[in-house]
Amino acid sequence: MKKEEVTKTVRKRYANIAKQSGACCSTGSSGASKTSACCSTANVATVQDISKSIGYSDTDVNSVPEGANLGLGCGNPVALASLKEGEVVLDLGSGAGFDCFLAASRVGPQGKVIGVDMTPEMLDKARENVRQGNYQNVEFRLGEIENLPVADNSVDVIISNCVINLSQDKPKVFKEAFRVLKPGGRLMVSDIVLLGDLPREILNSVEAYVGCIAGASKKIDYLEAIKAAGFTQVEVVDETVFPTDDMANDPTVKAVVQEAHITPAQVKKVASSIISMKVSALKK
Repeated sequence: MKKEEVTKTVRKRYANIAKQSGACCSTGSSGASKTSACCSTANVATVQDISKSIGYSDTDVNSVPEGANLGLGCGNPVALASLKEGEVVLDLGSGAGFDCFLAASRVGPQGKVIGVDMTPEMLDKARENVRQGNYQNVEFRLGEIENLPVADNSVDVIISNCVINLSQDKPKVFKEAFRVLKPGGRLMVSDIVLLGDLPREILNSVEAYVGCIAGASKKIDYLEAIKAAGFTQVEVVDETVFPTDDMANDPTVKAVVQEAHITPAQVKKVASSIISMKVSALKK
């Protein structure tokens, strides 16, 4: 796949999501998955159900402007970030602003939250949510997470929720994260990673890439990229295997299976190698 083609497709996919204001995850028939596919189309669960299944509370989902929560994540990085009043928080791939608005209430009026997203339609939606919620400590910037529009050593905490897997240069993402964090700054991300190799048909599928499957790194490579960027105390806080039923029922997966003629046995094998992982790290 060409980088330009993937980037264009991902941007178009998220632009459509922003316009539709619909959920983008699927929890399968059980509705209990903690590893919802971050870029799929929900067909059985509401946005609120999806969010609560991956770690958000009733208070979280009810305290943000309507339309801020699109059900795009695979975990709750804000809950893990131990945010303090007065801190500056950066959200990589902020979407319509759900995690940013949750972070804003934690850092208070003396703190600040910056969301970066590469999709203009998402930024328009996020900025409208700022106006609706009258947030004074949240701003959104257009940019790619490989080239952050953020100054060196200016951020206390970086969060990201099922977005870095979409980058084709994850080492650069983590180097950028290290650059903008202050000494003593913290990284807290939720993401999709792999325990094994994917079939070539999936790796070559753009549909699988925007579905967070083909773009995911192996777990060991993901963690090594964080360490190579300069981070210390890299720790896997939590991980959950993607349920096979969710994989089989996911509409993105169905499209990939049809496109690449992948067998049901291959689908099960792929499902067993996909996990949702929450990682913390420190910049000394």
